[in-house]
Amino acid sequence: MPKKKTINVEPETPFHTFTVDQVAEYYTTNTLEGLTAAEAANRLKVYGPNELQGNGGVKWYKVLWRQVANALVVILLIATALSFATKDFAEAGVILFIIITNAVIGFWQEFNAEQTMEALRNMSSPTAQVIRDEARATIPNNQAVPGDIIIFEDGDVIGADCRLFEVFNLETDEALLTGESLPVQKNLELIEQTEQPLGDRLNMVFASTTVVKGRAKGIVTSTGMKTQIGAIATTLLEVDKDEVTPLQKRLNKMAYFVFATAIVLVIIVFGVHRFQYSNEVAIYAISVAIAMIPEGLVAVVTLTMAFGVRRMAEVKAIVRRLSSLESLGAVTNICSDKTGTLTQSKMVAVRMWFPSDGFYRITGIGFIPEGDIFRQGETVLGAFQQDEEQIPTGSGSDHFLRTLQAASLCNMAELRRAHNPEANGEWNAIGDPTEIALQVLAYKAGLAKPDLIEQGFKLVAEFPFDSSVKRMSVLYQGPETEEGPGDYFIFLKGATERVIGCCAYWRDGDIERSLQGEKGTERETFEDMVTVKMNALAEKGLRVLTLAYRKFDPEPGVDLVHDLKREEIEAEMVFLGLVGIYDPPRAESRPAVLKCYDAGIRVHMLTGDHPSTAAAIAKEVAIIPEDVSVKNNPLIMTAGQFDAMSNEDVDKLEELPRVVARCSPNTKVKMIAALHRRNLFAAMTGDGVNDSPSLKAADVGIAMGQSGSDVAKQAADIVLTDDNFSTIVQAVAEGRRIFANIQKFVQHLMSTNVAEIVVLVVGLAIKDKNGHALFPMSAVEILFLNMITSSPPAMGLGLEPASESNMREPPRSAKQGLFSFEVIMDTFIYGLAMGALTFASFITVLYGFNGGPLIGTECNHHWSEGCEGVFRSRATAYACLTMQILSHAINCRALRESGWTLKALKSLKHNKMLWLSIIIGVLLCFPVIYIPGLNTDVFKHSALGKEWVLVVASVVLFIGFAELYKFIKRRTMKPLTMTNSSALELERMRTYMSTHSDSVMDMKG
Repeated sequence: MPKKKTINVEPETPFHTFTVDQVAEYYTTNTLEGLTAAEAANRLKVYGPNELQGNGGVKWYKVLWRQVANALVVILLIATALSFATKDFAEAGVILFIIITNAVIGFWQEFNAEQTMEALRNMSSPTAQVIRDEARATIPNNQAVPGDIIIFEDGDVIGADCRLFEVFNLETDEALLTGESLPVQKNLELIEQTEQPLGDRLNMVFASTTVVKGRAKGIVTSTGMKTQIGAIATTLLEVDKDEVTPLQKRLNKMAYFVFATAIVLVIIVFGVHRFQYSNEVAIYAISVAIAMIPEGLVAVVTLTMAFGVRRMAEVKAIVRRLSSLESLGAVTNICSDKTGTLTQSKMVAVRMWFPSDGFYRITGIGFIPEGDIFRQGETVLGAFQQDEEQIPTGSGSDHFLRTLQAASLCNMAELRRAHNPEANGEWNAIGDPTEIALQVLAYKAGLAKPDLIEQGFKLVAEFPFDSSVKRMSVLYQGPETEEGPGDYFIFLKGATERVIGCCAYWRDGDIERSLQGEKGTERETFEDMVTVKMNALAEKGLRVLTLAYRKFDPEPGVDLVHDLKREEIEAEMVFLGLVGIYDPPRAESRPAVLKCYDAGIRVHMLTGDHPSTAAAIAKEVAIIPEDVSVKNNPLIMTAGQFDAMSNEDVDKLEELPRVVARCSPNTKVKMIAALHRRNLFAAMTGDGVNDSPSLKAADVGIAMGQSGSDVAKQAADIVLTDDNFSTIVQAVAEGRRIFANIQKFVQHLMSTNVAEIVVLVVGLAIKDKNGHALFPMSAVEILFLNMITSSPPAMGLGLEPASESNMREPPRSAKQGLFSFEVIMDTFIYGLAMGALTFASFITVLYGFNGGPLIGTECNHHWSEGCEGVFRSRATAYACLTMQILSHAINCRALRESGWTLKALKSLKHNKMLWLSIIIGVLLCFPVIYIPGLNTDVFKHSALGKEWVLVVASVVLFIGFAELYKFIKRRTMKPLTMTNSSALELERMRTYMSTHSDSVMDMKG
């Protein structure tokens, strides 16, 4: 063995030739306790992050290039060249300044936004389950270090190369590394050959491969670029390209349309001048083109998206795909799991039932293995019975002890008591919440799994829980006896209907009775009895599991690890009893479901639980009304009933079921397909490997961050870090807010462009003494106006908080896109109004304020006494349009509601970016009008006096027009918000269930 590793160097021989103890010694680690947090942090500094290099990140030069490599900059550079050609160096300097300023602002906005997005993308990267400080912990995969003890489970993406030291039926998909399409079965056997192909290194697992079956533990041997995947990373790294969302694609198409329109307008300008080229005409044509292009749009969209993703992360929803931000606002149906999503996932076993003993009551809370067990007999389920008998720890009937033994051993969960002083002896639980509840129950009965292992029970084989069969089994060899090796036992747990079908016997005290009696009705009678007891537990909202066991006599020569078949093992079982586990609903689930109804969103619960359990929880969280019967309820189905229906039969249902019990992954896919055939937009939650198809099929796939497998997370669009249903609702609300805000600032930017085009194109009709068109606004005015009135207010609108009606509006149509008829209509009406008022002010000053038209020559080029009227008119138009556009930002905060009420203006204080951009925009208007030289030589306008009356009047008239227009819309258009939708939805469900119960009976029959 090579010397102990002290620095970041490769060993002399590959790790598959090391024993487990040698690897542990090499990395100074412990397979039971793992590394300490301090040691892990130190190793992270030595070895670096566990990530591949060279696959991108934010590149500043690419962001900067995007700021200068666009049509607007090209147009501005042409304008600069023309200004230099006419020796107008002041104008050329200002245009260059504006180019640089826009580039710097755009770079700052986009670079910060991209960095935010990159950081949040890293948050959604796979995590690793490690043992640190003697306890299981979840860490970002890039923080795993050599010597870490990593735990792998079905569906995990392996984050580092590891030497295995504990394996149970582990199979991995190594196609990415070896090209082998079949899963590779792993073991712990030492491999002595140094030169061994990757596919034959069966005691190792490798980064970026996937666990397709079983579970294991391993010691990290290599991370980052020193893994096997790192060795070939240069050929595998993805091309660095940005994700383009549907919204961004639509905006790109809009940009092409806008650019084409700008070209048409340029042609019109030259056409009016009979296509006689002059620098003056060219500059005016460029001014028109500039007015048409919303230059701040791309940067503001990027910033809004980044801010939205960050806000989603704050509410514990990590966005993996940007397109989901747009999709969330269109969601009409949410299909949710129950356990851990609608409920707390803090399970505790509270009831048991045995055929011979009746009911048992268990006390205690959480996963603290302290509590008592009481035998109640065949009494009615209740909190306390006077005649109940307490079962002392470690005692009870043989039937009782065998049942708790099954709960303990057919179980992957672990309970550990922390030994470090800071933890004060707290208990830590590792594993599935259901299994933790069973393990805690076993501890209370004195049958803790570690104690049974210490007594001599040895795990031989394991068939993990599979959502398609809904059960799990293990093969153990019991302790050795005086006669020789211990007996073999098979323990089985799972859904009652799946376990009882595997049983040929039932335990009556110490006697095993056959279910195949002489009468031929024993099985039916027994199953009816079990069903009654199971329903009694399920109707209390308890999750019911069934336990069974049998002795097993293996045939000589059979490989107990590889040759056993599940269907042979899980047969001829002995029924033991039922365990009722309570998982209370989250306090926030019911309000969140009601909020969905208010927003026009319907909620479906798809769960693996028994129908009665599912219905009880569904009532508690308002998925179905509380005061309705569960029996023959058309909104409650089992997966068997739903899957048995053809697509045509499903499509004939007036309502799709709100609760689907005993749900399988295929059922979820079928539900999504049924929703899509109804043109509905669906979000689906999932956590297991088999949930990947439904997550991909859904319009928005949502994976569980805590309980979800890495495969599910990679298939999802969004990952919930708290596994909470209310987080989904918050994400939907945020998606709606983002889309509404994008509509707001796009409307603001485009109506600004419409107003500028109106002023400039209509201005072509005004001629000077030489017959040249008179510019209502100069090129520099247009550029400066756009700089202070476009991006800053648009960013403010992009950061607007959600409106009060955000979750009281129906979902928007997914086909509608960004530009609804109302938004398009608003854009043109507001733009025409601002343009008309601005041009009217220009004409009024030009022809009225100064006792008649004072139009000299060359007024587009320089100031003269004869051009004073033109320069004042131009300054008036500039001030009018600037003030109207800034006031229009307040107007754009709501489609139909007034932006100028006291309540609306008070709420403006919460959007610092918006009100600051408006104030700064107003203040910047004055220097360019009044600073001598700057006003006349650069901006081609002069100082204002009494013309401010027109400016104020135009703003007041525009605000008044906008308020009148919104008032008319409120009176004539369909309301955007819905009233009392949750109550109406629950009442509608009551009516539907009462009128369609017969159809359910027919279906069941």
